[in-house]
Amino acid sequence: MVYKKVEKIAEEISAIGIGCWNMGGDWDSSEENTSIRIIHAAIDLGINFFDVAPVYGWGVSETVLGKALKEGGLRNKVLIASKGGLLWDEKHQTRNNLSKDSLLKEIDDTLTRLQTDHVDIYQMHWPDPNVPLEETAEALNIMKKAGKIRYVGLSNFSQADVEKMMEYISVDCQQGLYNMLERNPGSYHGISLEYRTEKEVFPNVKKYGQAFLPYSPLFQGLLAGRFLDGLTISARDIRNENPKLTGEAFKVYQDGARKLKVFADEIGRPMNEMALNWLRQKEEVTSIIGGASSMEQLEKNLRCTEWDLTTEELGEIEKILAPFENME
Repeated sequence: MVYKKVEKIAEEISAIGIGCWNMGGDWDSSEENTSIRIIHAAIDLGINFFDVAPVYGWGVSETVLGKALKEGGLRNKVLIASKGGLLWDEKHQTRNNLSKDSLLKEIDDTLTRLQTDHVDIYQMHWPDPNVPLEETAEALNIMKKAGKIRYVGLSNFSQADVEKMMEYISVDCQQGLYNMLERNPGSYHGISLEYRTEKEVFPNVKKYGQAFLPYSPLFQGLLAGRFLDGLTISARDIRNENPKLTGEAFKVYQDGARKLKVFADEIGRPMNEMALNWLRQKEEVTSIIGGASSMEQLEKNLRCTEWDLTTEELGEIEKILAPFENME
Protein backbone atom coordinates (compact mmCIF):
# COMPACT_ATOMS: atom_id res chain seq x y z
CA MET A 1 0.00 0.00 0.00
CA VAL A 2 1.09 3.57 -0.70
CA TYR A 3 0.59 6.05 2.13
CA LYS A 4 0.54 9.83 2.07
CA LYS A 5 1.27 12.39 4.78
CA VAL A 6 0.08 15.98 5.19
CA GLU A 7 1.10 18.56 7.75
CA LYS A 8 -2.29 18.88 9.44
CA ILE A 9 -2.80 15.17 10.21
CA ALA A 10 -0.37 13.15 12.31
CA GLU A 11 -1.07 9.77 10.76
CA GLU A 12 -0.08 8.53 7.33
CA ILE A 13 -3.19 7.85 5.26
CA SER A 14 -3.57 5.09 2.69
CA ALA A 15 -3.66 6.51 -0.83
CA ILE A 16 -6.75 4.40 -1.48
CA GLY A 17 -9.60 4.71 1.00
CA ILE A 18 -13.01 3.10 1.17
CA GLY A 19 -16.12 5.15 0.58
CA CYS A 20 -19.07 3.57 2.37
CA TRP A 21 -22.01 5.19 0.56
CA ASN A 22 -22.70 2.07 -1.49
CA MET A 23 -22.89 0.01 1.73
CA GLY A 24 -26.04 1.77 2.86
CA GLY A 25 -28.67 0.23 0.59
CA ASP A 26 -28.98 3.04 -1.96
CA TRP A 27 -27.01 1.29 -4.71
CA ASP A 28 -27.70 -1.94 -6.56
CA SER A 29 -24.56 -3.44 -5.01
CA SER A 30 -25.55 -3.02 -1.34
CA GLU A 31 -25.46 -6.13 0.87
CA GLU A 32 -24.39 -6.07 4.52
CA ASN A 33 -22.39 -9.29 4.81
CA THR A 34 -20.52 -8.55 1.61
CA SER A 35 -19.77 -5.03 2.85
CA ILE A 36 -18.36 -6.37 6.13
CA ARG A 37 -16.10 -8.83 4.29
CA ILE A 38 -14.85 -6.02 2.06
CA ILE A 39 -14.08 -3.80 5.07
CA HIS A 40 -12.12 -6.59 6.77
CA ALA A 41 -10.23 -7.43 3.58
CA ALA A 42 -9.44 -3.77 2.89
CA ILE A 43 -7.78 -3.43 6.30
CA ASP A 44 -5.82 -6.65 5.75
CA LEU A 45 -4.58 -5.16 2.47
CA GLY A 46 -3.34 -1.97 4.15
CA ILE A 47 -6.25 0.45 3.75
CA ASN A 48 -6.63 2.56 6.88
CA PHE A 49 -9.11 5.23 5.77
CA PHE A 50 -12.91 4.89 5.67
CA ASP A 51 -15.26 7.67 4.63
CA VAL A 52 -18.89 7.53 5.71
CA ALA A 53 -21.82 9.81 6.58
CA PRO A 54 -25.10 9.53 8.49
CA VAL A 55 -27.12 10.26 5.35
CA TYR A 56 -25.56 7.32 3.46
CA GLY A 57 -28.33 4.77 3.61
CA TRP A 58 -30.08 6.89 6.24
CA GLY A 59 -27.77 5.66 9.00
CA VAL A 60 -27.15 2.19 7.59
CA SER A 61 -23.62 2.81 6.24
CA GLU A 62 -22.34 4.01 9.61
CA THR A 63 -24.01 1.04 11.29
CA VAL A 64 -22.41 -1.45 8.89
CA LEU A 65 -18.95 0.12 9.25
CA GLY A 66 -19.27 0.15 13.04
CA LYS A 67 -20.35 -3.48 13.09
CA ALA A 68 -17.46 -4.55 10.86
CA LEU A 69 -14.85 -2.78 12.96
CA LYS A 70 -16.36 -4.05 16.21
CA GLU A 71 -16.50 -7.67 14.99
CA GLY A 72 -12.87 -7.66 13.97
CA GLY A 73 -11.53 -5.58 16.86
CA LEU A 74 -10.16 -3.27 14.18
CA ARG A 75 -11.14 0.21 15.33
CA ASN A 76 -7.61 1.22 16.36
CA LYS A 77 -6.23 0.26 12.94
CA VAL A 78 -8.23 2.78 10.93
CA LEU A 79 -9.14 6.42 10.55
CA ILE A 80 -12.88 7.05 10.33
CA ALA A 81 -14.03 10.16 8.51
CA SER A 82 -17.71 10.84 9.02
CA LYS A 83 -19.82 13.92 8.42
CA GLY A 84 -22.44 16.14 9.97
CA GLY A 85 -24.90 18.79 8.94
CA LEU A 86 -27.11 16.96 6.46
CA LEU A 87 -30.39 15.80 8.01
CA TRP A 88 -33.33 13.93 6.50
CA ASP A 89 -37.01 13.32 7.17
CA GLU A 90 -39.22 10.23 6.93
CA LYS A 91 -39.54 10.79 3.16
CA HIS A 92 -35.75 10.99 2.86
CA GLN A 93 -35.85 14.65 1.94
CA THR A 94 -32.58 16.21 3.07
CA ARG A 95 -31.81 19.62 4.53
CA ASN A 96 -28.63 21.32 5.69
CA ASN A 97 -28.28 22.12 9.38
CA LEU A 98 -24.93 23.21 10.83
CA SER A 99 -26.39 24.70 13.99
CA LYS A 100 -24.63 24.03 17.28
CA ASP A 101 -27.46 22.07 18.90
CA SER A 102 -28.08 19.92 15.83
CA LEU A 103 -24.41 19.03 15.36
CA LEU A 104 -23.93 18.14 19.02
CA LYS A 105 -26.81 15.68 18.72
CA GLU A 106 -25.60 14.35 15.39
CA ILE A 107 -22.13 13.47 16.61
CA ASP A 108 -23.57 11.40 19.46
CA ASP A 109 -25.86 9.54 17.05
CA THR A 110 -22.91 8.90 14.73
CA LEU A 111 -20.75 7.55 17.57
CA THR A 112 -23.57 5.23 18.60
CA ARG A 113 -23.99 3.82 15.11
CA LEU A 114 -20.22 3.45 14.66
CA GLN A 115 -19.85 1.84 18.11
CA THR A 116 -16.88 4.06 18.94
CA ASP A 117 -16.04 6.92 21.28
CA HIS A 118 -14.55 9.21 18.64
CA VAL A 119 -14.44 10.03 14.95
CA ASP A 120 -11.00 10.80 13.57
CA ILE A 121 -12.07 13.35 10.96
CA TYR A 122 -15.43 15.05 11.32
CA GLN A 123 -16.47 16.82 8.15
CA MET A 124 -19.21 19.34 7.58
CA HIS A 125 -21.05 17.72 4.69
CA TRP A 126 -22.43 20.80 2.93
CA PRO A 127 -22.48 24.54 3.71
CA ASP A 128 -25.47 25.96 5.57
CA PRO A 129 -26.08 29.62 4.66
CA ASN A 130 -28.55 29.96 7.53
CA VAL A 131 -25.98 29.32 10.27
CA PRO A 132 -22.92 31.50 10.97
CA LEU A 133 -19.62 29.67 10.60
CA GLU A 134 -18.69 30.84 14.09
CA GLU A 135 -21.62 28.86 15.56
CA THR A 136 -20.61 25.73 13.66
CA ALA A 137 -17.02 26.14 14.83
CA GLU A 138 -18.22 26.49 18.42
CA ALA A 139 -19.89 23.07 18.20
CA LEU A 140 -16.78 21.53 16.66
CA ASN A 141 -14.57 22.99 19.39
CA ILE A 142 -16.86 21.48 22.03
CA MET A 143 -16.57 18.07 20.33
CA LYS A 144 -12.78 18.31 20.16
CA LYS A 145 -12.47 19.22 23.82
CA ALA A 146 -14.72 16.28 24.71
CA GLY A 147 -12.53 13.92 22.67
CA LYS A 148 -15.36 13.02 20.29
CA ILE A 149 -13.49 14.21 17.18
CA ARG A 150 -9.80 14.65 16.41
CA TYR A 151 -9.65 16.57 13.15
CA VAL A 152 -12.06 18.89 11.33
CA GLY A 153 -12.87 18.71 7.64
CA LEU A 154 -15.05 20.71 5.28
CA SER A 155 -16.79 19.10 2.32
CA ASN A 156 -18.11 21.08 -0.65
CA PHE A 157 -17.28 24.48 0.89
CA SER A 158 -16.17 27.58 -0.99
CA GLN A 159 -12.58 28.55 -0.33
CA ALA A 160 -13.75 31.85 1.14
CA ASP A 161 -15.74 29.91 3.74
CA VAL A 162 -12.84 27.55 4.39
CA GLU A 163 -10.55 30.47 5.18
CA LYS A 164 -13.24 32.13 7.30
CA MET A 165 -13.73 28.91 9.29
CA MET A 166 -9.98 28.77 9.90
CA GLU A 167 -10.31 31.93 11.97
CA TYR A 168 -12.32 29.91 14.53
CA ILE A 169 -10.88 26.38 14.33
CA SER A 170 -8.18 24.42 12.52
CA VAL A 171 -9.44 23.00 9.22
CA ASP A 172 -7.40 19.87 8.62
CA CYS A 173 -8.85 18.51 5.40
CA GLN A 174 -11.14 19.26 2.53
CA GLN A 175 -13.31 16.92 0.52
CA GLY A 176 -14.59 17.68 -2.95
CA LEU A 177 -15.79 16.23 -6.23
CA TYR A 178 -12.86 15.34 -8.47
CA ASN A 179 -12.08 12.84 -11.20
CA MET A 180 -10.67 12.79 -14.72
CA LEU A 181 -13.84 14.16 -16.29
CA GLU A 182 -14.95 16.43 -13.42
CA ARG A 183 -11.87 18.57 -12.83
CA ASN A 184 -13.51 21.87 -11.93
CA PRO A 185 -17.16 20.82 -11.66
CA GLY A 186 -19.89 23.31 -10.96
CA SER A 187 -22.48 20.81 -9.73
CA TYR A 188 -22.98 17.38 -8.18
CA HIS A 189 -26.28 15.50 -8.56
CA GLY A 190 -27.79 18.81 -9.63
CA ILE A 191 -26.49 20.67 -6.54
CA SER A 192 -24.38 23.74 -7.27
CA LEU A 193 -20.79 23.66 -6.04
CA GLU A 194 -19.21 26.86 -4.75
CA TYR A 195 -15.63 25.75 -5.44
CA ARG A 196 -13.54 24.67 -8.40
CA THR A 197 -11.27 21.81 -7.46
CA GLU A 198 -8.11 22.26 -9.53
CA LYS A 199 -8.32 26.03 -9.77
CA GLU A 200 -9.18 26.89 -6.16
CA VAL A 201 -8.99 23.93 -3.78
CA PHE A 202 -5.65 22.51 -4.89
CA PRO A 203 -3.65 25.70 -4.24
CA ASN A 204 -5.17 26.05 -0.78
CA VAL A 205 -4.68 22.49 0.46
CA LYS A 206 -1.00 22.83 -0.48
CA LYS A 207 -0.73 26.24 1.16
CA TYR A 208 -2.33 25.15 4.43
CA GLY A 209 -1.03 21.58 4.64
CA GLN A 210 -4.52 20.08 4.49
CA ALA A 211 -5.54 16.66 3.27
CA PHE A 212 -7.68 16.54 0.14
CA LEU A 213 -10.14 13.69 -0.30
CA PRO A 214 -11.68 13.41 -3.78
CA TYR A 215 -15.05 11.74 -3.93
CA SER A 216 -16.62 10.05 -6.95
CA PRO A 217 -13.15 9.18 -8.34
CA LEU A 218 -14.61 6.83 -10.95
CA PHE A 219 -17.57 9.06 -11.84
CA GLN A 220 -19.96 6.57 -10.22
CA GLY A 221 -18.73 3.77 -12.48
CA LEU A 222 -18.28 5.57 -15.80
CA LEU A 223 -14.49 5.71 -15.41
CA ALA A 224 -14.42 2.03 -14.50
CA GLY A 225 -15.74 1.21 -17.97
CA ARG A 226 -19.42 0.94 -17.05
CA PHE A 227 -22.08 2.75 -19.04
CA LEU A 228 -19.90 3.11 -22.15
CA ASP A 229 -22.83 1.69 -24.13
CA GLY A 230 -25.53 3.33 -22.00
CA LEU A 231 -26.75 3.53 -18.41
CA THR A 232 -27.53 0.09 -16.98
CA ILE A 233 -28.82 0.42 -13.41
CA SER A 234 -32.13 -0.35 -11.76
CA ALA A 235 -34.80 2.23 -11.00
CA ARG A 236 -33.93 2.12 -7.28
CA ASP A 237 -30.26 3.07 -7.80
CA ILE A 238 -29.53 6.58 -6.53
CA ARG A 239 -27.27 7.26 -9.52
CA ASN A 240 -30.45 7.87 -11.50
CA GLU A 241 -30.58 11.23 -9.72
CA ASN A 242 -27.29 12.35 -11.29
CA PRO A 243 -28.20 14.46 -14.36
CA LYS A 244 -24.68 14.01 -15.72
CA LEU A 245 -25.46 10.31 -16.14
CA THR A 246 -29.00 10.67 -17.38
CA GLY A 247 -29.31 14.02 -19.19
CA GLU A 248 -27.86 15.46 -22.39
CA ALA A 249 -24.50 16.03 -20.72
CA PHE A 250 -24.06 12.27 -20.43
CA LYS A 251 -23.19 12.01 -24.12
CA VAL A 252 -20.23 14.36 -23.64
CA TYR A 253 -18.92 12.51 -20.58
CA GLN A 254 -19.55 9.16 -22.22
CA ASP A 255 -17.52 10.22 -25.26
CA GLY A 256 -14.64 11.28 -23.01
CA ALA A 257 -14.79 7.97 -21.15
CA ARG A 258 -14.73 6.03 -24.41
CA LYS A 259 -11.57 7.86 -25.50
CA LEU A 260 -9.96 7.10 -22.15
CA LYS A 261 -10.90 3.43 -22.54
CA VAL A 262 -9.18 3.33 -25.92
CA PHE A 263 -6.02 4.83 -24.41
CA ALA A 264 -6.13 2.45 -21.43
CA ASP A 265 -6.27 -0.45 -23.89
CA GLU A 266 -3.34 1.01 -25.83
CA ILE A 267 -1.11 1.05 -22.73
CA GLY A 268 -2.39 -2.33 -21.58
CA ARG A 269 -3.97 -1.14 -18.35
CA PRO A 270 -7.52 -1.51 -17.01
CA MET A 271 -9.49 1.71 -17.26
CA ASN A 272 -10.30 1.92 -13.55
CA GLU A 273 -6.63 1.50 -12.61
CA MET A 274 -5.63 4.27 -14.99
CA ALA A 275 -8.29 6.62 -13.60
CA LEU A 276 -7.29 5.98 -9.99
CA ASN A 277 -3.59 6.21 -10.80
CA TRP A 278 -4.11 9.58 -12.44
CA LEU A 279 -5.62 10.78 -9.16
CA ARG A 280 -3.05 9.10 -6.92
CA GLN A 281 -0.17 10.74 -8.74
CA LYS A 282 -1.58 14.20 -8.03
CA GLU A 283 0.46 15.81 -5.26
CA GLU A 284 -2.64 17.45 -3.80
CA VAL A 285 -4.65 14.22 -3.52
CA THR A 286 -4.28 12.47 -0.15
CA SER A 287 -6.67 9.51 -0.15
CA ILE A 288 -9.02 8.52 -2.95
CA ILE A 289 -12.51 7.74 -1.69
CA GLY A 290 -13.38 4.73 -3.79
CA GLY A 291 -16.32 2.41 -3.42
CA ALA A 292 -15.99 -1.37 -3.63
CA SER A 293 -19.02 -3.60 -4.02
CA SER A 294 -17.07 -6.86 -4.32
CA MET A 295 -13.72 -8.37 -3.38
CA GLU A 296 -12.79 -8.32 -7.06
CA GLN A 297 -13.47 -4.60 -7.30
CA LEU A 298 -11.47 -3.91 -4.13
CA GLU A 299 -8.47 -5.78 -5.50
CA LYS A 300 -8.77 -4.01 -8.86
CA ASN A 301 -8.79 -0.61 -7.17
CA LEU A 302 -5.70 -1.45 -5.15
CA ARG A 303 -3.70 -2.45 -8.21
CA CYS A 304 -3.30 1.23 -9.07
CA THR A 305 -0.72 1.44 -6.25
CA GLU A 306 1.53 -1.10 -7.99
CA TRP A 307 2.51 0.99 -11.01
CA ASP A 308 2.77 4.62 -12.17
CA LEU A 309 1.69 6.39 -15.32
CA THR A 310 4.74 7.68 -17.18
CA THR A 311 5.29 11.34 -18.01
CA GLU A 312 4.52 10.57 -21.64
CA GLU A 313 1.32 8.72 -20.76
CA LEU A 314 0.18 11.57 -18.52
CA GLY A 315 0.76 13.95 -21.41
CA GLU A 316 -1.41 11.88 -23.75
CA ILE A 317 -4.14 11.66 -21.13
CA GLU A 318 -4.05 15.43 -20.69
CA LYS A 319 -4.83 15.84 -24.39
CA ILE A 320 -7.98 13.77 -23.94
CA LEU A 321 -8.96 15.60 -20.76
CA ALA A 322 -8.28 19.16 -21.92
CA PRO A 323 -11.92 19.78 -23.00
CA PHE A 324 -13.08 18.87 -19.49
CA GLU A 325 -10.83 21.28 -17.60
CA ASN A 326 -13.42 24.05 -17.68
CA MET A 327 -16.54 21.95 -18.10
CA GLU A 328 -18.94 22.56 -15.24
